[in-house]
Amino acid sequence: MSLQLRLLTAIARGIFKPMVAHADDPVALRARFERIARRVFRLPPASLVREITLAPDIPALAISNRPGSHPPRARKLVLYFHGGAFVAGSPRTHAALLARLARLARVEIIAPSYRLAPEHPFPAAPDDARAAWDALIARGYRAGDIALGGDSAGGNLALGLLAGLLAEGQRPAGLFAFSPVTDLTFSGPTITSNVRRDSMLPSSRTADLLGYYLPNSPADDPRASPLFARFPDPPPVFLQYAATEILADDCRRIADRLRDNGGEVICDEWPDAPHVWVIFDGYVPEAREGLHRAARFVSAVLEPDQASAIAPAIR
Repeated sequence: MSLQLRLLTAIARGIFKPMVAHADDPVALRARFERIARRVFRLPPASLVREITLAPDIPALAISNRPGSHPPRARKLVLYFHGGAFVAGSPRTHAALLARLARLARVEIIAPSYRLAPEHPFPAAPDDARAAWDALIARGYRAGDIALGGDSAGGNLALGLLAGLLAEGQRPAGLFAFSPVTDLTFSGPTITSNVRRDSMLPSSRTADLLGYYLPNSPADDPRASPLFARFPDPPPVFLQYAATEILADDCRRIADRLRDNGGEVICDEWPDAPHVWVIFDGYVPEAREGLHRAARFVSAVLEPDQASAIAPAIR
C-alpha cells in the first residue's frame, strides 16, 4: 500500500465516514458532496464535457476528449451511472473520474442525471436508467456497442438494467462496476464483519438508506437488489472492490450469480482500499492502476477482436 493510499484511508476514516454516519439530512449531504467534488476532483487537460438531454427530464453529460487528444472510438459508448447511495452524487461529481476513464479507454461516456431519493424513491432511478438506455438505442446505437458502468449505487442501477435488458434479448457489450451494492436486504456477511475495516461506509445507515430509497417496496425486489435478478446469457463483467469493504460480499455473490448463468466475470479484489478509490486518480497510484484495469476491460469488450483476451487485458 502506497503512502498516498494510507493517507487517503486515514482521511476517509477520520472525516468522510463520520460525516456520512451522522448526516441527518440527505439533501444537505448531497449539497456537501457536490461542494467537495468541485474542489477535489478536477478535470484532466483536453477533457470535453457537454450537457445533453437523453430523454424528457433526463439531462446527462457526454464526456470524452477534445479532437486530437485520445479521440474516442466511433459509435462506441459507455453508459455510466454515478454513485451516492441513491440520495447524492451527480454526473458533475463524477465528471473528473469519467474523463480520465474516457481518455484511458478511448471512449465517449454518457452519464445521466437520474432522479434521487428521498424526493424520488424507487423505482424512479431504475426507470431513468432504462429511459437513458432506450434513448441511446433510439439514436441508432446498437446494444453490442454500449458498455454499462457504475459505482456503488450506480453499479446497482447498471446491474439491474442489465438484467432487464437480457430478459428482453438485448445484450450490451459488457458491464463494469466499482464496489456496487447488489443486495439491499444487506444479508452479506461483510456488512457486519467489515464494519470496522471499511474506512468509508458506515453500515449503521442501512436502515436509513432503505427508508429514503425503498419506503414502499421490498428490499429483495430484483430491480432494487440485482443479486436476486436473473441474467440469461450475460456479457463479460468486471467488478472492482476491496476485501475490507462492507460491500465485498455483494460483489462476490453477484459474481457467483452471473457465473451460474454462464457469464465471464472478473473480480478485481484489492486487499485494502476505500470505497470506489479510483475516483481519487491523480492523488493515489492505486487509483490510477485500478482505473487502468477498468479501462483495459472496457476497451476489450468494445472491440470484438479482443473479446477472447478480456481476462489478460486487465493484468
